[in-house]
Amino acid sequence: ARREAKRRGYDPDVVWDLFIYLLIGGIIGARVWHILTPSPSTGVTTAWYLSHPLDALAVWKGGLGIPGAVIGGLIALYFYSRRTGVNFAEWTDIGAPGLALGQAIGRWGNFVNQELYGAPTSLPWKIFIAPEKRLAGYLDVEYYHPLFLYEALWNLMNMLLLLWISRRFAGSLKHGDIFLTYLVVYPLGRFLLDFLRLDASLVGGININQTIMAVVAVCAGLALYLRHRKV
Repeated sequence: ARREAKRRGYDPDVVWDLFIYLLIGGIIGARVWHILTPSPSTGVTTAWYLSHPLDALAVWKGGLGIPGAVIGGLIALYFYSRRTGVNFAEWTDIGAPGLALGQAIGRWGNFVNQELYGAPTSLPWKIFIAPEKRLAGYLDVEYYHPLFLYEALWNLMNMLLLLWISRRFAGSLKHGDIFLTYLVVYPLGRFLLDFLRLDASLVGGININQTIMAVVAVCAGLALYLRHRKV
């Protein structure tokens, strides 16, 4: 993000000023998202969290959702831009490639914790999941899709794509276009990969994260089209 800010003519130290706000906003948003859409495998429901506020605050026990982190970060950036006068839309563009890279790195935490793995598979790149980490109904299944790796690679590709677009089409881009592109590419990958996920968060019987990802990708794509269509 510092490199992107400097390339666009901004003081790169602004990134460090903004970082603490994004961190706080992102953690709060990520926790709220988890509380509202907990995975069935956790055995904890939204109603439980609402009736046990101390557990709702226990971030150290796990439970953070990237969609909420992005929303929380955007809210923090909005208020920061109002206070300092920086261009909100342009700074979403500055932060988007770094956000994608951060997601790629963060997914390796799922590998370390042996969580959020995909459906059973016999493919050569399958990963072994310890018995105590397996979901109910899969206790006798040893190997699964490395869903964390698929998403990490997708996010890394997203970062490279955003950096390329920001340079290749610099003359025709509008402020916010890079972030809107992020909102097309990441949700599209997440939507497709969720078909492999075993412990999807269900609300009203539907995979809420997958559904929201589809809506966000379509809306962001439509916004890009409307911004650049020739009248």
